[in-house]
Amino acid sequence: MRDYFETVRNFSATDLERKALFGSLDKGLNACVECCDRWANDGAVALEWYGANGERRTVTFAQMRDDSARFANFLKSRGIGAGDVVAGLLPRIPDLFTAILGTWRIGAIYQPLFTAFGPAAIESRVTSPGGSQAKLIVTDVANRSKLKDLPDCPPLLVVGDGFAEALAACPTDFAPVMLKGADPFIVLFTSGTTGKPKGVRYPLALLLPVASYMLDAIDLQPGDNYWNVADPGWAYGMLYAVVGPLLLGHTTTFYEGAFTVESTVRILAERRISNLAAAPTAYRLLMAAGDDAMSPIAHLLRVASSAGEPLNPEVIRWAERVLHCPLADHYGQTEIAMMINNHHALKHPVKPGAAGLPLPGLDMAILDENLNVLPPNTPGVLAVNIPRSPLYTFAGYWKAETPNVRGDWYITGDTMMQDEDGHFSFVGRNDDIITSAGYRIGPFDVESVVMEHPSVAEVAVVGKPDPQRTEIVKAVIVLKSGVEGTDDLKTEIQQMVRARLSTHAYPREVEFVAALPKTPSGKIQRFILRGEAK
Repeated sequence: MRDYFETVRNFSATDLERKALFGSLDKGLNACVECCDRWANDGAVALEWYGANGERRTVTFAQMRDDSARFANFLKSRGIGAGDVVAGLLPRIPDLFTAILGTWRIGAIYQPLFTAFGPAAIESRVTSPGGSQAKLIVTDVANRSKLKDLPDCPPLLVVGDGFAEALAACPTDFAPVMLKGADPFIVLFTSGTTGKPKGVRYPLALLLPVASYMLDAIDLQPGDNYWNVADPGWAYGMLYAVVGPLLLGHTTTFYEGAFTVESTVRILAERRISNLAAAPTAYRLLMAAGDDAMSPIAHLLRVASSAGEPLNPEVIRWAERVLHCPLADHYGQTEIAMMINNHHALKHPVKPGAAGLPLPGLDMAILDENLNVLPPNTPGVLAVNIPRSPLYTFAGYWKAETPNVRGDWYITGDTMMQDEDGHFSFVGRNDDIITSAGYRIGPFDVESVVMEHPSVAEVAVVGKPDPQRTEIVKAVIVLKSGVEGTDDLKTEIQQMVRARLSTHAYPREVEFVAALPKTPSGKIQRFILRGEAK
């Protein structure tokens, strides 16, 4: 295993480009070639697909290459070409890869749309003045109705109603359009948890940090059976369930259905998954199902990774005890992709509750509001030093200003601390920090302690306005099935946090609820809970 700190000292973007890419960022490359064509001549499998109704399908890179050429020819026949946007409102089905790779083949930009979006969310991302102005939307019969009343809706191509016929009429020959590293190949809109959704342009240069993350943090090895559970309508699924594995010539796994404990355990066992990536919500639901439910997959996983929200230490301990595998917390944003990780493939200390160390090729620091670097163990905003980060690729928002770039720094908006050894720990988004009696309290620390209680399935901690203390800490808790939310249980949880954490940070108010409000990608919407607490 390579040493992390030695890897950082010796990092070279040029060496990574030679290792990871077939083409050249300066001389020319095409994302379809990088993620498909170059792996198509040896019969390698690109996709193992599980349908919602028990179907199974295996798709090779050669099949994807031919289908992508057909789709590129179809786009050309519609006058769509390099620089245009093609949106996909599709579930996790094999045809999704045809749309993505064919879009890239012709040099166009692919826009993922999450299938849980309603008409308003689609309008803001596609046809509104700040939207992508896509020239085509590829969807399926189940999602077509959402587009019926979409203002200025672009033409549709519908899987299950004309898609197969349109492709069958097109040849399997189409020369990939070569682009440069600065050219965009994806536009993906943020979730809108901290404001209006903004389109992030991913340049082809992003392939390098994606490859680095897959190799060093995910530790994807040739013998792994890999599954990233995240939906490709969002950054973690699009980049690391689609782009990442295919970029390395590796088989990816897709399940069409909604997440359930039963289906997840079944596929893990049937597919013999050894390398798993998912959001913390997925791991918490698996943990809440009980140890016996995990027996079919105990000792199966070699490594597991989590991203999307901070991972509570209790969930990490559960994975080690029940699944018998290391579960690593990773941190990223839609704009920059993955930034800070507990790297599976690099040797470095792992500290419980810490987000980890920066991806080699990114230089990061904790700043105050005047952009001064703060000393260790001092909360501040996490930022990327742009000139010192060869893997920094953020190219700005789509038709919008970029206020989070200030001088040499990209400002994440997330509050973290860095210890003396360089490890970063998540405190919370600036909007989430609780100010109580002069103390600044990060919700993550409180949530991590509450999660240790055996009756708790999920928790979100927010500040509630208080005339004496400015705010008090409020814990909104989902209990495990069959547990009754009594006043005695509230007191028990409060006293546990008070004893384990501190007297000023324990939740003075506890509320039991059936479910927490979440974005479609599974992130807890604390701003809704804050609004309800006023």
